[in-house]
Amino acid sequence: MSRLSDFSRAPEFLFRFHFASVRRLAVALSLLSVVSIVDAQEESATAVSRQVKEIFERAAKAVVKIHGVDEHCEISGTGFFIDPTGTLYTAYTVGGEAGNFSVEFNGKQYPARQVLADVRSGMAILKTDVATPALPIGKSEELGVATPVVTIGYPLDLPETPSFGMVAGFDRKYLGRYFSTTHLRVNLPTQRGEAGAPLLNMKGEVVGILVSSLENNSSCYAVPIEAAEKIHGDFVRFGEARHGWIGINVSEAPTAVEGSRAEMTQIMDGTPAANSGIKPGDILLRVGRKKVTQPEDVLDASFFITAGDTVPITVIRGNEKLTFNVQAEIHPASQYPPLIAAPTITNQAIPLKLDSEARRTP
Repeated sequence: MSRLSDFSRAPEFLFRFHFASVRRLAVALSLLSVVSIVDAQEESATAVSRQVKEIFERAAKAVVKIHGVDEHCEISGTGFFIDPTGTLYTAYTVGGEAGNFSVEFNGKQYPARQVLADVRSGMAILKTDVATPALPIGKSEELGVATPVVTIGYPLDLPETPSFGMVAGFDRKYLGRYFSTTHLRVNLPTQRGEAGAPLLNMKGEVVGILVSSLENNSSCYAVPIEAAEKIHGDFVRFGEARHGWIGINVSEAPTAVEGSRAEMTQIMDGTPAANSGIKPGDILLRVGRKKVTQPEDVLDASFFITAGDTVPITVIRGNEKLTFNVQAEIHPASQYPPLIAAPTITNQAIPLKLDSEARRTP
């Protein structure tokens, strides 16, 4: 009877043994999974670090330290070459109002001169007469929130230094004041001397120029490279920046028409648009190559208009889509353009001193 009784309890024992084995196996697999995740994270971090290092080693050759003197003191900042003939971009606060420039790279110092300073965009162009490397130009339009980016600058009196961060947003205004064009807000620490540094995507292409820093220098704003290229393009064509306008005001329509809520409210007298055929009540769809979906979109559209160019303006009037070709004139705000808000660092970041309300006036 004893043997039979022991035998009858065997299935229960085997079940308990099997359950414990499965539980141990599950714990082991869970631990392996955690180890695999940690290993993957370490490999990912190592890969990112390696990529940033490669970008830095490749791009740093074309990034320079800029010295200059303004009416108050000596200044220093960062710039970068955009062609092999010594043309470089920097921030307006570095190259806009100073003189007696020199650039330092490859262990040598070379004299440089200002060829253009545009306070509206917040950038300046300098030139040195020496063969130089150049950074490739990318597209900020391809960036999204949380896209990783790299910058290379000359903080304080230190050598060229890489910083790694990510795009935090695309802002048209800050603290109630509007930018002249959309700026890239970047979660990336900045210090004195880094204004004018290139903002690079993970291909090592320039997608922006650092122009201002935010609280505690823990993040910054960059003007998109397309804005700088527009100003450079004006300079190549005309020898100056030519901000254009056509003379229309827009406001928000009660309902969207073909995706746009930008309604024409005024066609200003004596402006290029006055005799173009555009009428109040038209819904604005496109200004030049810029699509318009809301009134604030005309800020970017206005920035990219060049005085003297013919600008196609596409609208909806009733059920009809119309396009009017308007020749732009010099923007009145070019004489008194918006600057960048109060500086957090003297001579290193552009302060933006912008309108409290959007200029919805392309």
